[in-house]
This record gives sequence, C-alpha cells and structure tokens, in this order.
Amino acid sequence: MNGLVIKNTGSWYTVRTDDGQTIESKIKGNFRLKDIRSTNPVAVGDRVKIILNNEGTAFISEIEDRKNYIIRRSSNLSKQSHIIAANLDQAMLIVTVNYPITTTIFIDRFLSTAEAYRVPVKIIFNKIDRYKREDKERLEKLSSLYSSIGYECMRMCAKTGEGLDALRLELKDKITLLSGHSGVGKSTIINQLIPGLNLKTAIISEYHNKGMHTTTFSEMIELPEKGYIIDTPGIKGFGVFDMEEAEISHYFPEIFNQSKNCRFNNCTHRHEPGCAVIQAVQDKAISESRYRSYLNILEDKDESKYREDF
Repeated sequence: MNGLVIKNTGSWYTVRTDDGQTIESKIKGNFRLKDIRSTNPVAVGDRVKIILNNEGTAFISEIEDRKNYIIRRSSNLSKQSHIIAANLDQAMLIVTVNYPITTTIFIDRFLSTAEAYRVPVKIIFNKIDRYKREDKERLEKLSSLYSSIGYECMRMCAKTGEGLDALRLELKDKITLLSGHSGVGKSTIINQLIPGLNLKTAIISEYHNKGMHTTTFSEMIELPEKGYIIDTPGIKGFGVFDMEEAEISHYFPEIFNQSKNCRFNNCTHRHEPGCAVIQAVQDKAISESRYRSYLNILEDKDESKYREDF
C-alpha cells in the first residue's frame, strides 16, 4: 500500500494512503537511507510503501525516490543530518528583522542548502507592524539585497493579516515548507491561513529577544484554497550538511556568476590573486554579508556562530 507521510512525531509517522486512509506507522527494522546518515530516515512529504499489521497500524517498508528535500546538520550529532521535509514545490523562509532577530548567517545557510537540493525559496518578512525606524531601514536593505540576487521577498504582519492575501496566492496548489527561527510567527501565519486550526503560539522573551518552541513535530496541513503547508519546529541554527568545499560557491548565485572571471579555475575566493569574487566584494557588486556567510560555511566548525549578526 502506498501513501504520503503527513506527520512525524519522532517515533510514529502518520501516513495518508492513496485510497484516503490515515494510518499510524513505524519504520520497519533497521531502516537507513542510501548514503545518508540521518536522525530521521523518513520525513514529512515522503512517498512511502507501508505494510499493514493486525493492530491497525503499519510498518514503512520503502521510501520512493525524492525529487528534492531540505536537510541540515543535526544539532546534537554533527556527523548526522536531519531532513526537514521532502518533495517540495517551494520553501518559504519566515524571517523577522527584530522580535526576534533573524541573522544573515542563518538566512544564507538556509538559502544555500535550498540551492543545493533544488528547492525554490521565497523570503517572508513578518511582524512589520512592530518595526522601529532602524528596523525599517534594515528591512529595506535586506529586501533589496535578496531581491537583487533573485529571491522574491514579501512583507506581512500575521497578527493583523496584512499581506495574507498575497501569501495565499503564492501557496495555492503547492506543497510549501514554512521554516524559520522560533518566534518569527509561523504558527500565527498558519492560524490566519486556516481558521479554526488554533495552533499554539508563544510570546517572545523580551530579555533574550528569542522565540520559544511551540511546534514540537513536523506536519503537513491542507489549505482551504488547495495545496499544503509543512509546519516544522523552529530552528535555532542551520548547519549545512554534506557540502564539498569546491561546491559551496555554486549555491551563492552572485558569487558563482562572478567566479567565472577568476584567474584560477579552482579559486576558493579567500586569498587567491586575480579573484573576481574578492574584487566584486570590494566594488560592492557582492554584498559583504553574503561573502561573510560564504566564508562562514567554508569554516564551518561549531553551531554557536550561526546566530551571529552581520
């Protein structure tokens, strides 16, 4: 029997079968993905085969090939990965300039991973009603930066509903991952999109200016206008996984475009003579924050720096 994984609570997976049943399932035996060491071998969005048992539950026996996925390094086991969601039409990264702060390091790590695994991303700037003058100035700079690279940027206030209609149009008929730090307003956005769902929300710590986890598991939720959103727990840091050093520049579109003009084919864009990327940074054709994010991934050693503010 075939189906779609719509919920993952850690030990159980909810599978919606092709004939409309909803069956709680577990992984059969010592299940491992091909060549990927993962803390969660099965992810929300996976197409799977299941075997029913006498208790009315099932075992997941096989995962169908994925068209794409979003993956990050496990926060507890650096040599293992955590697959956030699979088989996506797009991802929407929910960010806030403040309340809490979303750093460019975090944004760029998410974007580069999405580039690596062929997931289109839109950036949603939420909580625009709370921004002071300096926050609005930073919003304009960030929106201009990422739009110039090719990422569509939207603005909204989930609390008041501003920008919600535009978001609905972008979500229609698509499978979309919503991701971001805890406290950026994902649950409030979903509650606005789906009246009556009443996902739990939490206030931001005013002392630490960080969000508290409210979503504790990943779940695919059907939208009234057709399409699905995948809600996931908030992410503190985003450790990239399984990227070769020589590939990393490929996942920064503006760096990759400039790298064609470098003197050496194997230029790492750190110190080589005749590096077109370094020159472009000096000429402000490439953002310094993006270049720092690129270097940050090259020097990926510990998760404490993922929230540094550049």
